[in-house]
Amino acid sequence: MPRFDYSKAAVAVLYAALVVVLAVATFVERAQGTGFAERSIYHSWWFCGLWGVWAVATVVACIRCRWWRKQWPVLLLHGSFLVILAGALTTFVTGKKGYVHLAVGGEADSFVEQGSGARQSLPFVIGLDSFRVEHYPGTEAPADYVSHVRFRPHGGGDSVAVAAVISMNRIAVHGGYRFYQASYDEGGSGSWLSVNHDPWGIGLTYAGYALLGLSMLWVLLARGGGFRRLWRHPLLRRGGLLAACLCLGTAGAGAQQRSLPALPRHSADSLARVQVVYNDRVVPFNTLARDFVTKLYGRPDYGNLTPEQVVSGWLLRPDVWKDEPMLRIKSAELRRRLGIDGPCARLSDLLDGQRYRLDEWVKPGSQPPALVKAAREADEKVGLILMLTGGTLIRPLPADDTVPPLSPARVEAELLYNRVPFARILFMACLALGCLAFARLLQGCLRRAPGGRALRCVDAGLAAGLYAVAAMHLAGYGLRWYIGRHIPLGNGYESMLFLALCALLLACLWRRRFPVTLPFGLLLAGFALLVAWLGQGNPQITPLVPVLSSPWLSAHVSVIMMAYALFFFLLLGGVLGLCLPGRAMRLMLLGRLMLYPAVFLLGVGIVLGAVWANVSWGRYWAWDPKEVWALITFMVYAAAFHAGSLRWLRRPRAFHIYMVAAFTTVLMTYFGVNNLLGGMHGYA
Repeated sequence: MPRFDYSKAAVAVLYAALVVVLAVATFVERAQGTGFAERSIYHSWWFCGLWGVWAVATVVACIRCRWWRKQWPVLLLHGSFLVILAGALTTFVTGKKGYVHLAVGGEADSFVEQGSGARQSLPFVIGLDSFRVEHYPGTEAPADYVSHVRFRPHGGGDSVAVAAVISMNRIAVHGGYRFYQASYDEGGSGSWLSVNHDPWGIGLTYAGYALLGLSMLWVLLARGGGFRRLWRHPLLRRGGLLAACLCLGTAGAGAQQRSLPALPRHSADSLARVQVVYNDRVVPFNTLARDFVTKLYGRPDYGNLTPEQVVSGWLLRPDVWKDEPMLRIKSAELRRRLGIDGPCARLSDLLDGQRYRLDEWVKPGSQPPALVKAAREADEKVGLILMLTGGTLIRPLPADDTVPPLSPARVEAELLYNRVPFARILFMACLALGCLAFARLLQGCLRRAPGGRALRCVDAGLAAGLYAVAAMHLAGYGLRWYIGRHIPLGNGYESMLFLALCALLLACLWRRRFPVTLPFGLLLAGFALLVAWLGQGNPQITPLVPVLSSPWLSAHVSVIMMAYALFFFLLLGGVLGLCLPGRAMRLMLLGRLMLYPAVFLLGVGIVLGAVWANVSWGRYWAWDPKEVWALITFMVYAAAFHAGSLRWLRRPRAFHIYMVAAFTTVLMTYFGVNNLLGGMHGYA
């Protein structure tokens, strides 16, 4: 009977305790506020002590395992975590954070320390020469916040001053102090700067990040390592299997066909290419018209009328269109209380003489929250109509050429993107192909004899379908990138598109080596695109907010989304392994193989986000709920590597159950935080 290892048991217990504490802390912050969570948990002595005890227990366990004899990559990997923790502790003990307010033309020689509120002296004087908010051409959307500052020694004159520019994603460093743009006064009369003085912690933490990246690469490439052994495993040379899926369809309600006043079709079509300023960027009129109709009616066409015809009708004869039922109200209860038959309301239904019927519904506390939300959605539709008829929605390009127009190529690209419903076509195609691929691989694993020519043709057809939808999705994503002039990763809709793209490309790359990835990739892409399509009521292409206008955005988000795609593969593999016990061992081996790139990509994504945060906001870790749950996800999946200590994970059924349960952390990180907890990552 093997001897019980108390050091490993202590590490496992402390590790589980950290995961539980981190999860509970996010809900405590939601209930009691960020300040309470920081004072009582994240910055408390017992929380730091818990991490410290776990670190000591980990060192003891590493020594007892004697990893330096044959597992240097694993030893370096665990050592990198200890270095990162040491850097975090150093920052916590020796670092100083705060803020300084500067009026234009004013100076300061101290800053207010965060937390204590005490004033801390600066070894120099900082002054603000000017501040301005830069806007995207022709719009009121802020593109950047720029402070022109100068640093001079105490008692020194302007002749020895050093000038610097501080803006979002552009810091100024002087005398070991780092300054970041945080906020500004109304009217641009002053600027608020974050101050960070951390001479030791940042370097130590970055060294830990570098060791982490090096050790992860070493683990993947090590000749006798677990990843290489799994890659060469004879069971995986023959491929894997797939999980279950569903296919969803949609049907739209048609509008009535009675004649409505609007421009003739050929006249309205000529408006499609007219350029206007809308949604803080220059667009063809077709984009504005489609968004207008989609927000009102739920789809971009209305009966046999084009979006341009609908907009022209509202402009020409609002007295007629106000009696047209095209304001879709999803809440059946709100429709019942307003006395509206059918899914859509007329504008006239919401007006009772001089009284606006939604006034009594949109105020918080006046009705149940669900009804208030539904009333506000309807109120937004009414407001959009009033903006159109009042002349404030459509803004033509200025005649003085201060706003550069789009090139003909960009206009045609946007018109093509508007006309092709990429998300709808692709989600239906991916889910349909995924169902067929599932049925094919399930049939292949249940029959003993090899497939004949007909089945080989089916396999070739499924592969061709995969390549076709991947090419179409890549073309649509590329069009959106070209139109928006930045990689589409700025909101939840675009991140779903990128997740689908990652799944399809991974399936294309791994299809021959691991046939299971073909249906996995199709299903994941289909579900991601379905989520994107269902939320396509506001899919506008908008300029990035200043804090997201950074090259770190694409690297950080894309790496994490690839990790999520692999975690979804692990989920499907777990479900299938539980449904087909005879194939559970092979699927467990495949899951262990995918676990390496999945966890490592998530780790790299977290590190890239930390570096980006340090560059933009002056701190690489803020205990934001999204950060915390990303860390929880990393820790939960990383635990599956330790089957040597957690012997129950060696059993296929237990491994698959763990993979299914672990995916709840991914759902919480991506969806739960946004909908339940909030935080600075709410824009995602």
